[in-house]
Amino acid sequence: MIPSNIKALILDMDGVVWKGDTPIGDLAATFNRIRERGLKFVFATNNGTMTPEEYQQKLYELGVEIEAGQVVTSALGIAFILSHKFQKGTKIFVIGEDGIRVALKEKGFEILPIERASEGQVFVMGIDRTINFMKVAEATLLVRAGVPFYATNADMTFPTPRGEIPGNGSWLSAITSATGVEPIVAGKPFPYLMELSLERLGTKKEETLIVGDRLETDIAAGQAVGCPTALVLSGVSTRAQSEAWSPKIDIIADSLADLVK
Repeated sequence: MIPSNIKALILDMDGVVWKGDTPIGDLAATFNRIRERGLKFVFATNNGTMTPEEYQQKLYELGVEIEAGQVVTSALGIAFILSHKFQKGTKIFVIGEDGIRVALKEKGFEILPIERASEGQVFVMGIDRTINFMKVAEATLLVRAGVPFYATNADMTFPTPRGEIPGNGSWLSAITSATGVEPIVAGKPFPYLMELSLERLGTKKEETLIVGDRLETDIAAGQAVGCPTALVLSGVSTRAQSEAWSPKIDIIADSLADLVK
């Protein structure tokens, strides 16, 4: 199903490789097949809750061995953007988990506790499973005061075995509605993750297939940077939605395993 000119894959995770903590199919067999076909691959995910090393461990536990450098997250995208705009030591208030905090610390930024949120020179938001009213209130005050506002991604939902649950975009809406300000977003459909992924792969756009389960992020991002795209039906978007999408998607498959068989 994959054209012979394709040399590499850029793979989404949620909805392509797993739903929540549940693997989609026999991942060990699927990735053995990818390697047998001589395809290079990286993962590019809007989910910035974990570090690349934590994703590496999660995949290992599911039977897939990779290098941490094969994982590109929206947290890395945010850190990449901010490192080109702000000096080391800039004070950042973050709503988010380890993925974004570690990525920002590695770039030399100071991450503020909520007690010092008012000192924030930048506000960054990612998914946070300990989010509460005080975090949102402090973030709102910063944004209303004109502090630069960034987000890892704007996905309204993400898939789990029981169905879709609120994603970062759903939580962002509380702040955008309270401030009237939209964030600068690092994740798909914006180009940063695709560009970082292509850089790590060292392949040309026309020989790199973007694989995802969500039209408005994965497929839109791939098409925006000029790569061929494949939509798998194991996550969010349906076949009917995919067939109606414009520009036309290059490949529609039931799953990643079906795509690479």
